[in-house]
Amino acid sequence: MALTVTMPQLGESVTEGTLSQWLKQPGEPVDRYEAIAEVVTDKVNAEIPSPSAGRMGEHMVEEGAVVAVGQPICTIESADGGNGTAQPEARVEEPAAAQGAQGAQGAQGTQGAIDTGAGAPPSQRAGAAAPGSAPPPPEATPPAPPREPAAPAPAAAAPAPPAPAPPAPAAPSPGDGTHLTPAVRMLAREHGVDLSQISGSGVGGRITKKDVLEYVQRRESGAAPAPTTAAPAPPATKPSAAAPAPIEVLTEDRLVPLSGARRAIAEHMVRSRHTSPHAWVMVEVDMTRVARVRAAQRESFRARTGADLTFLPFVAQAVVAALRRHPTLNASFGDDGIVLRHDVNLGIATALEDNLIVPVIHQADRLSLSGLAVALRDLTDRARAGRLRIDELQGGTFTLNNAGALGTVLSQAIINQPQAAICVMDAIVKRPIVLEGDAIAVRSMMNLSLSFDHRINDGLGAARFLRTVKELLEGIDEAAIAL
Repeated sequence: MALTVTMPQLGESVTEGTLSQWLKQPGEPVDRYEAIAEVVTDKVNAEIPSPSAGRMGEHMVEEGAVVAVGQPICTIESADGGNGTAQPEARVEEPAAAQGAQGAQGAQGTQGAIDTGAGAPPSQRAGAAAPGSAPPPPEATPPAPPREPAAPAPAAAAPAPPAPAPPAPAAPSPGDGTHLTPAVRMLAREHGVDLSQISGSGVGGRITKKDVLEYVQRRESGAAPAPTTAAPAPPATKPSAAAPAPIEVLTEDRLVPLSGARRAIAEHMVRSRHTSPHAWVMVEVDMTRVARVRAAQRESFRARTGADLTFLPFVAQAVVAALRRHPTLNASFGDDGIVLRHDVNLGIATALEDNLIVPVIHQADRLSLSGLAVALRDLTDRARAGRLRIDELQGGTFTLNNAGALGTVLSQAIINQPQAAICVMDAIVKRPIVLEGDAIAVRSMMNLSLSFDHRINDGLGAARFLRTVKELLEGIDEAAIAL
């Protein structure tokens, strides 16, 4: 039976990818988890594995095509008789690979290269990432309606006269379900094109870059019939809702087009603010003991692993331990209740030039301090080299951001949906502190903040979580730590 394969979620804020190459041709045999196609995005280059053993069926998109998350790309003639639609479990890609521990480090840039096999096995990755597989469906849903554009059309064009009904499916309003790629939106803005005037030539009436360029050419030549075919007021106003007001560009100004990654980040951040009622708390942490442990162990750790020992793994270990004690911070808000995640899959916000990426250490609570340090370094290297696998960008249950590596002293982050919170560690600086007995001493201090979803947690729970992290870091046993 034929199994339809769809474009998998390639990261929390990625909405599309370019299918750069087919690795299997129609009729060729495929094994389960064998790579069938290569995909390139602004964040990662990856291979899509086959969800089932059998034979390659129909290619539904051509090489070089931009494909939305959830859009069908091919069929597999399944050997086990299964049928239906499946988004590939990309997190079990490369099942025989042992390419190092999972995770990423946020902006600690003084570490050496390392080749390690400390990652969780693929079977664990598949299980650990399972909690995070729930979020993709909402983002994978939009491409489905274009297969039946007639149904949503009346809702999108209801206020309009019956005559413009044929062009309605091509209207890019949110109501009709037509998917618009970031590249199409950017091109339309650059040329001042009202996308509701264009009839899409893509699958299910989807508007492509070619459609926009052809429309611009017709308009410049004075033969743009599209405006006369359909100009319903409601579709015209809905796209403008995404851009509240035109931005005036003066002669001296320079307009920098949005990259696909930047647009995806922007959309994800706005969606997060609209989805979660954000609240914020902060504590001061005395990192003096941690600093002494780091100084004492740094050289031996570098000699053994080739990686520098930073403050990040110490904070990561304390955060992971605190999440075990406060499970409502390692959670998601669902329609039927609060989902408490079984595994602690720690996302590490990492800046890459003009991009932001959040690789994930799956089952981080099973790693030692040394294991976390090695995992962070390994994924940082591969993130900067563009060699992360899809599964290493999926399934995060909590995010840690090391903004302090850039010198910040007080930060407020936006929650990475659908997680319950995000923690930020700021710069560690020495300053005079009043101790017990009114003694004054110079201590290594760090601000640690938490942005949390007020639907899931109140200030009491958030403050208790930070207090636990603070106590773990300040009470570290210097004599017992051996990296």
